[in-house]
Amino acid sequence: MIDLGQAPQLTSGNSPSKAPFHVMAKPIGPICNLDCEYCFYLKKEELFPGTKSFRMTDEVLERFTRQYIAAQPAGTSEVNFAWQGGEPTLMGVKFFRRAIELQEQYRRPGLRITNSLQTNGVLLDDEWGTFLHDHNFLVGISLDGPEALHDRYRLDKQGRGTFQSVMAGLEVLRKNDVKFNTLTVIQNDNGDHPEVIYDFLKQVGSRFYQFIPIVEKENDGQVSYRSVGAEQYGHFLNGIFDCWLEQKDEGQIFVRDFDMMLGLVMGEPSSVCVHAETCGRAVAIEHNGDLFSCDHFVNLEDQLGNVARETLSTMLDGSKQERFGNDKRDSLPRYCRECEFLEYCYGACPKDRFSTTPDGEPGLNVLCAGYKLFYGHTLPVWEKMAKCLRLKRPVSDYQAIETLLLADLKAQGNLVGRNDPCPCGSGRKFKKCCNVAGEH
Repeated sequence: MIDLGQAPQLTSGNSPSKAPFHVMAKPIGPICNLDCEYCFYLKKEELFPGTKSFRMTDEVLERFTRQYIAAQPAGTSEVNFAWQGGEPTLMGVKFFRRAIELQEQYRRPGLRITNSLQTNGVLLDDEWGTFLHDHNFLVGISLDGPEALHDRYRLDKQGRGTFQSVMAGLEVLRKNDVKFNTLTVIQNDNGDHPEVIYDFLKQVGSRFYQFIPIVEKENDGQVSYRSVGAEQYGHFLNGIFDCWLEQKDEGQIFVRDFDMMLGLVMGEPSSVCVHAETCGRAVAIEHNGDLFSCDHFVNLEDQLGNVARETLSTMLDGSKQERFGNDKRDSLPRYCRECEFLEYCYGACPKDRFSTTPDGEPGLNVLCAGYKLFYGHTLPVWEKMAKCLRLKRPVSDYQAIETLLLADLKAQGNLVGRNDPCPCGSGRKFKKCCNVAGEH
């Protein structure tokens, strides 16, 4: 850690980074007004011994803002400032007003700047609601399900459930017409109730769901009792998927994992770092300007530097971070490299790769069995939905897309040979794709 009062000099200028990247900002560090049992970040306070205030100073905020904008690669049209914690609302509205001022000060012509805020919702009031609405913040609110499920682990400092306080905060967002989505942590308790959680989130007005599995490694190498089981997590995702289809919510309810899977089947890169081939372009900045390789790797070994002495682009494009990102791919066990689902998973998040393969090789993700259940159950539908998108049809046509395509071909008088490229644009031969009825 460095003393910002010494004002050390940067080692290089504010040059653009070589590739797109994203920074998660933690302006209050690990400090939070709640005491959720599964929170891994509260312990990060130990990294800053003797620290009396974890509030990001104006000096650090200015350096971060200036560098974040300057380091965007050429051609970047939008940059997002993502504020997390701890609990970022502990900084107060005044801090974020200043953040908006600095963003506008350093914004390049033609560059769009957006802001997102992840919060437990407890401190939200009308002042927050007005500010968030006026500045078009996207708010992620942490909600683990109905009261009994939410209050299992999301407790305040006195050990009391927080559901009612969170719902009051959510009402502030709705009353002030603030865009919001929900983040639901899946653990051993609520992981058995996908249908209940899906219907509840829909009832409270969420239209974008993000599910994060809790995996806590104990000292003996096993997972904690709070951790979601591998197959439990797979069944949970499949339960959410089945609800989504049964209630015909395609195009109405958006689930992060579903958007990612459809994009992957369409040939796009993963929209979620967890399932990308490599990682390392999503970093975290602490309250004092320290930059770390990832939100889940905030430790001394993975500290890249500090914005007071190095620029963001220098740290992101350095050899240390490059090794960090490539290690995800390079350390994959053979079991994973030979898996039929490799292109959808790539071993998932490195933080969870502490199990062993059936032949004893280390480095298997503890959620592997669950991911396989999810891919096996949902891929046939993603492939049909991808055909819909290629044909510029709504994904809701997925059940009859092959029949619809053949009808269109007949109506147009087109004849497609069995060995011709399929008109749906999949890149496969017609006989291996949409020619399910054996038409010529």
